[in-house]
Amino acid sequence: MGLFKKIGNALKKTKDAFNRKIDALLSHGEVDDELFDDLADILISCDIGVKASMEIVEELREECHKRKIRKAEDVKVVLKEIIESYFVDAPQIEIEYPAIITIIGVNGVGKTTTIGKMANFFKEQKKTVTLVAGDTFRAAASSQLNEWAERTKTRIIKHAEGADAGAVVYDGIASAKANKTDVLLVDTAGRLHTKTNLMAELGKIEKIISREYPDAHKYNFIVLDATTGQNALSQIHAFDEFAHIDGIVLTKLDGTAKGGVVIAIEKEYKLPVVFVGTGEKMEDLDKFSPKEFVEELF
Repeated sequence: MGLFKKIGNALKKTKDAFNRKIDALLSHGEVDDELFDDLADILISCDIGVKASMEIVEELREECHKRKIRKAEDVKVVLKEIIESYFVDAPQIEIEYPAIITIIGVNGVGKTTTIGKMANFFKEQKKTVTLVAGDTFRAAASSQLNEWAERTKTRIIKHAEGADAGAVVYDGIASAKANKTDVLLVDTAGRLHTKTNLMAELGKIEKIISREYPDAHKYNFIVLDATTGQNALSQIHAFDEFAHIDGIVLTKLDGTAKGGVVIAIEKEYKLPVVFVGTGEKMEDLDKFSPKEFVEELF
């Protein structure tokens, strides 16, 4: 299945909700204040969020006034252009090698599964991969990651539960350097309820990576569950306080009508979505294409 089709299938629930409501509004509406108010309500209902939705509609109102648009059907064309502009403003990431990708995010968003899928993705790109079980806090985190290492036939560096996460990362880097590994995928704990500990741990991991492997290309990716909608924004805000975020991996895009949150993310944070989960299979993780996302949405 081609990427365009996979993104389209994953966005089906979001697209159906988004298009059905907007087309119904524009099919008989006049270009007046009531139409824009109703459109704002639709965007909010599609999980674009109150703040982003109001700003989008205000920008849309001004642009339609400037262009003297009188037909409701033309409003959709302008709306698409505005949303496309948010993705243009967000820098896209092309991963360079050797790469160390540190995976952050709260527990329950699918971090371990995502790391396994990423391992499979990079191996399909003919890259060598090593997993680092840096979440030594959560019970069974290491064993779950080990299962993915076995499924993807990927090397894994792990210590006992409760071990120092920095020490695991240190050993992972030593292994990657010795074996000339292309991609090191580092799992981390997601215990937001103890922010101080998490901040200290992520800071320590970052220092070890910079000190022990200065020549590697370093990326911090936050994993977000698309089904949580606007809660994804609050998670970005929480982690952004103590960890530099380079990009986003959005899971479960295929299981929700809340895919509009991607628009809010791009508008508010200008963070590139790097990968999206498009299904439950190991192969169902794909590079995100902003152009395809907008085309499929409309």
